[in-house]
Parts: sequence; C-alpha cells; structure tokens
Amino acid sequence: MQPEMLTRAAMAMIAAALFISLFRVVRGPTLVDRVVGVDLIGVSAVCMMVLAAKASAEAAFLDTAVVIALLGFLATVAYARYAERTGGE
Repeated sequence: MQPEMLTRAAMAMIAAALFISLFRVVRGPTLVDRVVGVDLIGVSAVCMMVLAAKASAEAAFLDTAVVIALLGFLATVAYARYAERTGGE
C-alpha cells in the first residue's frame, strides 16, 4: 500500500473520531462527558495537523499542533481543579 493512501485512510478515521466526539459534546448527559469529548476533539485535531504536516511537508502544522496540545492539557487541568473544588460534577 502506498504511503499517501495510508495517510488518507488515517485522516478519514480521525475525522470519524472527530464527528463521534462532537456528538458526545452535544449530547453528553454530564459535564464530564462533554469535557472528555472536547479533549478528544483537541487530540484528534492535533493528529490531523501532524498528518497534514507529513502530507504537505509543511513544518508550521507541527508548531500549531504543539500549541493546541498544550492548550488542551491546560484546559483538562483547569477542569480537574474546578471539579475538585466543587466536589465533582
């Protein structure tokens, strides 16, 4: 199998994960479900940017992916601190 075809297949699978996690954000019965969905959207976006950087040989995608990964981590830590202070959900 050719590398370009594998990259496209990986992008399609990650796009599917994005849509599934978007569904969890919209329909999630609890705040925890929504936060996990948003975190998964961030991770999927980072994966898409890394694959786009590989496909286009553009290094700017990698810089953006690192920034989004750091912001996603900080958002998760902020939610954890919020949940700790309020006693859960």
